[in-house]
Amino acid sequence: MFGSKTDDKNKKAMTQIASSASVNTLVQGTKVIGDIVAESDIRIDGQLEGNLKCSAKMIIGSTGRVKGDVQCANAIIEGEFEGKLRVQEVLNVKETAKVIGDIKTDKLIVHSGAVFNVNCAMGATETSRPAPGPEKSAKPASTAHA
Repeated sequence: MFGSKTDDKNKKAMTQIASSASVNTLVQGTKVIGDIVAESDIRIDGQLEGNLKCSAKMIIGSTGRVKGDVQCANAIIEGEFEGKLRVQEVLNVKETAKVIGDIKTDKLIVHSGAVFNVNCAMGATETSRPAPGPEKSAKPASTAHA
């Protein structure tokens, strides 16, 4: 009488939109020692000592510090990162950033002024590329002698 199935569907849709647009935040002055798993974007303006697995974008703000292993879809670094970083798509290192460690990303942007002291591997993951090996060639044609 007062509600309808359409209203319920609209509420569910709005909840999904709100949750997909949400951002986890670790504010300046907060320190986390341990592991974090996030399905949506995460912004770190405080400190994290541990591992982070993020299904979306990780942003380390200018006051943020992360020390540990991180896996994420995309990353923007304005603060400090030390450790092992695996970015599925794009890593954007801003001019205020200090990055030390081991990096694997598909695409990389490093702005002038950034400190970027890393071992870096770029490109698609190894499983999506054909394995290197000897190229197949046709057998040489035999020559007939008269």
